[in-house]
Amino acid sequence: MDPLLRAINLSKSFGTLPAVQRVSFEVYPGEIVGLAGRSGSGKSVLAMLVACLEIPHEGDIYFANRRLQWPFQPRALGIEVIHQEPILAENLDITGNIFLGNEIVWPVTGKWLNVPNQLQMDKEAARILEQLDVQFDSLRENVANLSSEQRQLIAIARVMTRSAKLIFVDEPTTLLSYTYQQKLLSLLQTWQQQGVSIIFSSNNLEHLFAVADRIIVLRQGRHVANYRTDETTREEVVATLLGTTERQQHTPAIWALDSYYRAREQAEKLRRQQMLLERDLVAQDTLNQQLIDQLEEQVSALDKANLALQAAQRRLMTEREQERKHLARELHDQVIQDLLSTNYQLEEIETNEDAAAVLKGELANIRQDIRELVEDLRRICGNLRPPTIDSLGLGAALQSYTRQWTERSGISVTLILDSNLGRIPEPIELSIFRITQEALSNVRKHAQASSVEICLKHTSPRMLMISVADNGLGIDTNFDLSVLSAEGHYGLLGISERVALLRGRLTLKNQADSGLLLEVEIPHPRVEMVM
Repeated sequence: MDPLLRAINLSKSFGTLPAVQRVSFEVYPGEIVGLAGRSGSGKSVLAMLVACLEIPHEGDIYFANRRLQWPFQPRALGIEVIHQEPILAENLDITGNIFLGNEIVWPVTGKWLNVPNQLQMDKEAARILEQLDVQFDSLRENVANLSSEQRQLIAIARVMTRSAKLIFVDEPTTLLSYTYQQKLLSLLQTWQQQGVSIIFSSNNLEHLFAVADRIIVLRQGRHVANYRTDETTREEVVATLLGTTERQQHTPAIWALDSYYRAREQAEKLRRQQMLLERDLVAQDTLNQQLIDQLEEQVSALDKANLALQAAQRRLMTEREQERKHLARELHDQVIQDLLSTNYQLEEIETNEDAAAVLKGELANIRQDIRELVEDLRRICGNLRPPTIDSLGLGAALQSYTRQWTERSGISVTLILDSNLGRIPEPIELSIFRITQEALSNVRKHAQASSVEICLKHTSPRMLMISVADNGLGIDTNFDLSVLSAEGHYGLLGISERVALLRGRLTLKNQADSGLLLEVEIPHPRVEMVM
């Protein structure tokens, strides 16, 4: 398949400052290419070159196998650009800006007059804005009176009036609230399904990993890396952005998630400070250079120790799951079967007419005790290794477990499962099941709740959200996850360790009415979602 867009050695300088230096990349039909880079790396300059708002000093762009000559008309070619700062006609109203350059005109006897059909444009503008879940008191409002977020939404709506082949989205989420950021991400996936190619420039790695097929990294105006999203990690991309020599997972100690993220942030700040020191002390004496080398060695040793700790914890959890699986099978296949066989033998003795009445009563009690023991063993097997998770998947295992948990605890559970859940890798399914197990255990022991709601849903093709909300007491406002181990409470720490190993995020907060809300976001390989 030929690329739709091919950039070759694009270079652009502003005065003596090079903004883009010999950047080459390709975008294929129906592909979302993420563009990552720190401020000043050249992402917005590339957008201006593709939009023909700037002319490169060197390089070429080929679109649909055609070499473009500057200046060209991008919209006539099917190229749309959503800029970081929306470019609007300040003297026009909302509808005028949405259809600027693409006005709907009146038809007359098979021809079209160059007279705008205002009624039809208002109707279509209202339909597009409804898709974006945005409302205005009047479409006659001048855009100069609108907020930055509203202006950005109008710029997005303008793109939706045309059938584009390529859309360059240049960091528009900086002006959008969380709700509209998610709306834009959903819109990007919809455009991709329609066969549109997208270049998505963003400083938010979560957004890039959620929708992009590839991630191109720019640093100081140069193209330094090109990663398949499913084959890289956030840590590797961050390392490339910062220009570290070892592109490893810079994962700090994982025993408490809050400490984990604070430590990672400090590690990144340390590396930035190291880069500044190296730049400023190039001309200094040998002693200063030795100090920098020692600092780099210490940071590298810390990274390696953290990686070893992370690997050891993963092996421990994997081996523990295997032991649980083996023990559950042993109990089910041998101990339970032996008990059932004994029960059948006792039943034969009980039904023997020669057995005394007193003996029959004692045998009935023994058989009842055996049945209860079998049920207890089955429950223990289920806790050790849910039997349904291997054959039917995570959803069925959670349904079975929550039903049995309600019977034992007397606390009602509402389970909401994503209709597009599907099967995900076994380690992630087991971790989610264990997280839910531990969360429900905490509710039973500490919450004094009467009901729990568990929700499992995809927030993107690569991100899974698990939330557990109860109507109990909640947590203390001075709650500190890091001191739980000292007090002998390991449930939430176990959850935080699993989440950290999966490179996820854990949030604990009290709800407005009552009770605790536990939310976990876990990344995983892309799954197909029904849109």
